[in-house]
Amino acid sequence: MLSHMLKLMLLIVLAGALPAGEALPPSVSPGPTEPAPAVTSPNATISVPVSTAPARIVMEMPTARPTLKRETLGDYTLAWSDEFNGDTLDTKLWECRTDSKYWSIGKEANVTVSNGFLHVALKKEKAGKLDYTAGGIVSKRNFRYGFYEASVKCPPGKGWHTTFALTAYKSEVTGNRQEIDVFENDSIEPKAFNIALQQWKPTHRVFDSKKGVKAPGDLSQDFHVWGCEFTPQKVRYFVDGEQVASYDAKEIIHDDQSIWIYCFAAPLQRTLHVEDDKLPAEVQIDWVRFYEKPKQ
Repeated sequence: MLSHMLKLMLLIVLAGALPAGEALPPSVSPGPTEPAPAVTSPNATISVPVSTAPARIVMEMPTARPTLKRETLGDYTLAWSDEFNGDTLDTKLWECRTDSKYWSIGKEANVTVSNGFLHVALKKEKAGKLDYTAGGIVSKRNFRYGFYEASVKCPPGKGWHTTFALTAYKSEVTGNRQEIDVFENDSIEPKAFNIALQQWKPTHRVFDSKKGVKAPGDLSQDFHVWGCEFTPQKVRYFVDGEQVASYDAKEIIHDDQSIWIYCFAAPLQRTLHVEDDKLPAEVQIDWVRFYEKPKQ
C-alpha cells in the first residue's frame, strides 16, 4: 500500500508541476519493453520542471527490494515488474486466464487496470452452464531462480478462491512442471491461507504444504505482500516480510515457470455457495515484481 501511495504522490507532483502541453521527461516513461522490462535504478532521481520558478524538483524514486523484516537480501535486484500504472493490461507481459473451474469461468473483460491497480471483477452472471464469472493473469515470460512478490487484496464474501502461484503456462510443456503455491485463500476464511510445493508430471504429487496458516489480518480488508524465494536449494514463503515456511527445493526437478494470479468461485474449505449479496466484488493487485541475483 505504501508503494501505491508513493505512486499517487508522484503523479500529483507531476500533474501540478508540468506546464500545459509539456511532455514527461524520459526518466518517468511508463513502458518497459520485451524481452526484459527496463527498470529504474534504485539510486535514480527524476527532475521535473516547475512552472512558477526556474528551480527543479528532485524526487527520489522508491527503492525496489524484496520485502523482508528479519533479514536482507542485498544481492537481489529488480529484473521484471508491472506496477499497473496505465489504463489497460500490458499484453506484452500478460495473458488472461479464461478457462472454467468449479462454479465460474474466467473472462478477459473482467480484467482491467485503473488508478494504479489491476482489478479482477467477480460477478454473478450467466456464462454457459455456469452462474459466475471471474478471471486472472498469467505472465508470458518464463522465470526460474529468484525472488517473486505481489501485493494483493483478496475479495470479501464466501465462495472465492484466490491464488498467487508459479508454474508452467502451457500444458504441453515437458518436464515435471513444479507448482509453487505462494498463497491460496478461500474467502470463507479471510484470516487464513494455504501454501504448497507440488509437481504435475509424470504424476501429480504434493511434496510439502501448510493449510490454515494464520494471516496478518483480514485478507479482504487490506493489501498484503506475498513473497517467494526459489533457489536450487530451497523454496521460502513470506507474507509482509515474515517467513512462514521453507521447503527443500531438491525434492523436485526444476523447470521454468510463469507467474499466475487468479480467482474463481469454488466449493472449497466447506464452502456451500457464493455469497451473492457481496457481489460484484474484485481482487485487486497493486504490483507484481521479480528479483534476481547477478549472473555468475
